[in-house]
Amino acid sequence: MSDIILGIGDYGASKTPGSMVKTYALGSCVAVTMYDPGLRVAGMVHVALPESKLNPAKGADCPGYFADLGVPLLFEEMVRMGCQRKGRGLIVKMLGGASVMAGNDTFNIGKRNVLAVKKVLWSLGMGPTAEDVGANHSRTVSLYVDTGLVTVSCPGRGQWQI
Repeated sequence: MSDIILGIGDYGASKTPGSMVKTYALGSCVAVTMYDPGLRVAGMVHVALPESKLNPAKGADCPGYFADLGVPLLFEEMVRMGCQRKGRGLIVKMLGGASVMAGNDTFNIGKRNVLAVKKVLWSLGMGPTAEDVGANHSRTVSLYVDTGLVTVSCPGRGQWQI
C-alpha cells in the first residue's frame, strides 16, 4: 500500500489499489474529497484559509492552503489522472469547517472556509454530494481508493461515514 497523508495545505490523488488518502485533525480547515468511481481515482485537499489574497506569498509557496487555489489544483490533478475535464462522474464531499475557538467566533474561519470551498466548486461546475461541516469538533478524514468510502473520526465521538 502507498497511502497519501496530507498536512495543512497539501493535496493529492491516488489510483493505487488498496490505498487511501488521509488528513488529520481538521478544525476550522476544510477537506474536499473527489472520487471517480469508474476509474477508482481518489483525491483530497486540506484547505486552511478561504482566499490567497490574504497572503500571496504563502499562496505561491503552498497553494493548497487556500480554497481558491487548492480546490482547482486538486481538480486538475484528478483530470491528470484520467477524470473528465468537466467533472462529470466525480463524487465530491467536504468536511471540517468547525468553530474551534471556544467562545470566540470573531473571524468565523470555519464558516468562511466552507463558503469559499462551495464557491470554488460551483465555479468548476460541481457541488458537494455530502458534507460534514461545522460544529465544534476536529475531524480526521480518510478516503479509500477501492471504494470511495469517506470515513470521519473524532476523539470522543467515534467514527462514521459520509
